[in-house]
Amino acid sequence: MSPNSRAALFMIVAMAAFTLNDACVKYLGSSMPLFQLVTLRGILASFLLLSLAFHMQALRFDFSRTDWGLIAVRAIAESAATYFFLTALLYMPLANVTAVLQVLPLTVTLGAMLFFREQVGWQRMLAIAFGFAGMLLIVRPGPDGFSIHAMNALGAVICVTFRDLVTRRMSANVPSLTVTFLSSLSVLAFGAVMSTATPWVSLDMGQIGIIVLAAIFVLGGYLFGTLVMRAGDVSFSAPFRYTGLVWALVLGWLIFGDWPDRVTMLGALIVVLSGLFAFYRERTRA
Repeated sequence: MSPNSRAALFMIVAMAAFTLNDACVKYLGSSMPLFQLVTLRGILASFLLLSLAFHMQALRFDFSRTDWGLIAVRAIAESAATYFFLTALLYMPLANVTAVLQVLPLTVTLGAMLFFREQVGWQRMLAIAFGFAGMLLIVRPGPDGFSIHAMNALGAVICVTFRDLVTRRMSANVPSLTVTFLSSLSVLAFGAVMSTATPWVSLDMGQIGIIVLAAIFVLGGYLFGTLVMRAGDVSFSAPFRYTGLVWALVLGWLIFGDWPDRVTMLGALIVVLSGLFAFYRERTRA
């Protein structure tokens, strides 16, 4: 396989792994407190990420004060994004939440223009506008405004956008796996503190097995996401991130019996096409 073909395959696998993790969390969310789940999954995921970073010799902590500050801000954004996303995931169909998150490449592009003064042409700005219109079709505010669950999904988009913009400001000598491990630790600490407000419940072997699977899927998502960056051109593999929506549609139907209505599907299609066009314009400009 060519390097670009491998990168595309790795991106598809990474999106499948992350979506399978989401399905595991959603499945368990009705039978145990959210922050107990976040804590238990965080313990396993952090241990696996630490082992992977150590194995790949990507564990370093000799950073500048500026990078440590950016890592701390990123960790806070990651914790907030986890809370908003999982809260929305428990009450919204898997495909709907995943479709809202597909607007992220557009929001990151917009944020880079606003905060870093990156040049964004009128065609990409038009793609961003269409992408936001598609997102509105997905969340569909009613007469009383957005539902709290839709607001949580939008909150996750804002936090992840901020996280990715902060990541761009880090120096190149900061290993990605170290940053990911530290972010996982921050989410674990956040979940552990918040879990003290709700009594924990006892778990059976089936629930424990699903938590272990969720942690493994998280590790697989990060691992293959890292391999994407090393295998080929990012501009070629980036559009394949939208396969996550396909996985969410299939898993949501098979596991939870959910299938989005026509308006939601139309909104998701608009978001995906807008993102693909933005990727195309960015590649052409490069």
